[in-house]
Amino acid sequence: MTLPTAIDPQARLQQIAQARRAVLQEGGPVSDALMQQGGFGQPWLERSWRRCLEGGRHPQQRLAFDVVAPQALRRVQDANHTLASAARPVLERLARAIASTRYFAILTNADGVVIDAQGPIDRADRRAQLITRVGVDLSERAVGTTAIGAALAELQPVWLHRGEHFFDDNGCYSCAGAPLFGPDGSCVGMLDLTGIDAVERPELRHLAAQSARSIENALLQAQPHALRLHLNWPGRALGGDDDGLLVLDADGWVRGCNPAAREMAPALDSRGAPVHCSELFAQPWEPLFDMARQAAPQPSELALWSGLCVAALAQRGDAAAGAAQAPLREVEDSLIRRAVAQARGNVAQAARTLGISRATVYRKLAQKPTLPGPHGR
Repeated sequence: MTLPTAIDPQARLQQIAQARRAVLQEGGPVSDALMQQGGFGQPWLERSWRRCLEGGRHPQQRLAFDVVAPQALRRVQDANHTLASAARPVLERLARAIASTRYFAILTNADGVVIDAQGPIDRADRRAQLITRVGVDLSERAVGTTAIGAALAELQPVWLHRGEHFFDDNGCYSCAGAPLFGPDGSCVGMLDLTGIDAVERPELRHLAAQSARSIENALLQAQPHALRLHLNWPGRALGGDDDGLLVLDADGWVRGCNPAAREMAPALDSRGAPVHCSELFAQPWEPLFDMARQAAPQPSELALWSGLCVAALAQRGDAAAGAAQAPLREVEDSLIRRAVAQARGNVAQAARTLGISRATVYRKLAQKPTLPGPHGR
């Protein structure tokens, strides 16, 4: 099977091996010929390799795939609970989409620590089991060049195939990665699609990036807000994951937005400074709330201070946020209750299965830790 780039798979592997010799063994730059052949050649990949070399590591070094300490793991789980809940429906859809490809999905926090994994994971394969454990550190500092470390370092979608990973121990993996950005614009984690001894599928980079947008939008819609605005350029349909999305409080202050909104309205990229919607739209902002109160809100055009116009759909936060948040809460509560039931009331076991702390399970079930008796130990 040929790759979409029309590069023969064996020629591709030989190309990667040649690049590894040039950079990792001989210490020289990747040749211009390799840079132009369409397979290897991303500058960030060479940068990552060199960071690993400068850190005193060598490709033959054995990897431990360490899990963070138990107390740190509980902090990681609690700190990333909202991200994991928002991502879970997307991960489940992804698992169905890639079920026949021998790839699976991994979700990490901004430090590269795994907080969830879904899909056709062969738990009997140690190579799969090692990297899908909740709490395992897959950052560049821990396991060298991977899609996870590269996406978090470069803040862009990436694709790596076998020998493009720095360490020889990772040469069986092929992976796509995309960073995840929170409502305030900071990187909150990344989404990874990994296969083991699988056919190279660079198109998964697009799937990872598209799925990352869905997770980002779910995170944003879970924010408390009075008004939500979907934005797109005139002539484009509103309502998809490629919409610019921002949420406002009752006074018109922006409480969060997605990366697409930041690209459409650069004023949103304020480096943490508060932004009022009057700084975005060259017209009164109060009518936006009137538009949202209509029985069936309709798209309209808004003028930006740049002179451009955007199509906009305004939705009330009390209804829109509730509609957006309720499915997340329902999925979350259903998962927790089902896990507790399957564990025959053993809260500790259910918490381990879900990758969250016992305290989180108790809190979600509105129970005190003393109620379950011996099963909660």
